[in-house]
Amino acid sequence: MVHFDDSLETVLASDLSGEGARASAWRQLVDLIGRGRASPNPRAIAMLERIRDSVPRTIRMASARDIEHAGPPASLVALLATDTIEVALPVLRSAELSVADWTALIPTLGPAARGVLRNRRDLPVAVRLAIDSFGPVDLVLGDDRADAEPVVEPQPVALPEPTADPQPVIEPQPVAKAEPVAPPKPPVEPQPLIDATDPIAGPDLAGPFSIVDVMARIVAFERIQDAVPAPRAPLPRHDQFRFETDATGMLRFVDGVSRAAVVGLSLALEGGPTIAGFDGVAAGALRRRTPFRDARLRVLGDSDAGGEWRVSGVPVFDPASGRFTGYRGTARRPRGDERAERAAPPATGVAQLRQLVHELRTPAGAIAGFAEMIEAQLLGPVSPVYRARAAAILDHSRELVAVIDDLDLAARIDGDALDLRADRVALGPLFQTIVADLTTLCELRGAVLEIEPTDVTVSGDRRAIERLLARLLATLVSASATGEALYVRMGMEGDGNVAIVFDRPAAFAAWPGDSVFDVDDSEEDASLLGTGFALRLARNLANELGGALLFGSATLTLRLPAVQGMEAGQVGRR
Repeated sequence: MVHFDDSLETVLASDLSGEGARASAWRQLVDLIGRGRASPNPRAIAMLERIRDSVPRTIRMASARDIEHAGPPASLVALLATDTIEVALPVLRSAELSVADWTALIPTLGPAARGVLRNRRDLPVAVRLAIDSFGPVDLVLGDDRADAEPVVEPQPVALPEPTADPQPVIEPQPVAKAEPVAPPKPPVEPQPLIDATDPIAGPDLAGPFSIVDVMARIVAFERIQDAVPAPRAPLPRHDQFRFETDATGMLRFVDGVSRAAVVGLSLALEGGPTIAGFDGVAAGALRRRTPFRDARLRVLGDSDAGGEWRVSGVPVFDPASGRFTGYRGTARRPRGDERAERAAPPATGVAQLRQLVHELRTPAGAIAGFAEMIEAQLLGPVSPVYRARAAAILDHSRELVAVIDDLDLAARIDGDALDLRADRVALGPLFQTIVADLTTLCELRGAVLEIEPTDVTVSGDRRAIERLLARLLATLVSASATGEALYVRMGMEGDGNVAIVFDRPAAFAAWPGDSVFDVDDSEEDASLLGTGFALRLARNLANELGGALLFGSATLTLRLPAVQGMEAGQVGRR
């Protein structure tokens, strides 16, 4: 087992003058000792006891929940068990101590804490006997008010000692003979308050019981009843109904289903996924005063009329005047081979990928932000071990965010959703920034990256060009061997494009030409998505910018549109 005694000493030596520092020290000490990462130092336990009252109760509760099943030592359990019941509850219901430790701890607990232990069935018999010995005391209802008067234990009353001169005994006088009295009825045996066969009460409550056990069973029963929803009577199923409308198309008469959910709907008003109503078939027939068949109707709510319907109707005219008076018709449930609702367009793979990327970016960003807060000690002093771990988490989170951004970029390219703007981008300053960011990667791979100075300017979206060059250079450096040098030179071509030529790493020699786009990563490749994916992403992004990415036998050429008006020249040579 790995111990962090150095971290424990660091926390013990930290400044606890501020409230945030005390809260941070409490969390770290409880975590280190509770999870067995550090020995239960008496100094640490004493510090926890000293700062307990100044640490917010919510933080103490959270720390206790974090080590609930971690097997904390007896000294830490004793400290947390004597706290408020909210703090003591997670520790008491899962702590595993020896009989001697339990026997020493139980007298220091309050009635509520002992009530938690009474509900545990995994404690040794000796421990349960020690808890049962406090039965009469735990039955006393305490006063939780801060100004409550202390309970005064009743003192025994002293009996008077007999005196030397006893009082004379008075002889009883004869009593008249009374009528015979009926013999007393046999005492009624008290019925147990809880049935021993009750599954909620359990067999442990047969015979003597305490009020704490009764209340615990009542709470458990109420919790079970609240968790199980009351059975709801199923609504009657109706497969059809008749209706009549007025001259405006509004339903005025309904027979066969509940009127409240249907009366008032109009043939002229179209419904939607969240709006009750008809489709355009009924509205078009109403305008022309013509019959309609199998129009769609959606009724919202939980009534017997709720759901999808197929509606047919015929217009009605006044025989005397010929005036249109409305529609009469019927509605039925759609058959299994029919769909009463409009089919939603199926989600494409690109849309699903973008949705996945959106759902991954939020937690990844949250993890990175919280790790950065710990590393910067914004929440209070943190030991060097925790800061080092937070820094590692932050690095991995940033790599994960970069991968998520690559996936999002690839999805937007495939879905023609890339928003590009025409800018003038100077390549010289841009390459200087990228090389500075890749210094650590070059040192890790042992490669040399040399960029030819240039004043060439290209046309395209600034962020997209920066991402293209940075991703491409990072991929080439990652594929380079120790001591390998990569040279980059650029210049104007005669067709109005700027050619940026990169040396091809020796590791790509086994994949001639464009076959390098299908390269499989080796175990040494640090790219999370793979070299082939990165190169394909760079090629697709170059095409979106109006350029191209071409592989030769010894070089890799990236062509980007030049700014209008630049003079053509030759690409620089080494």
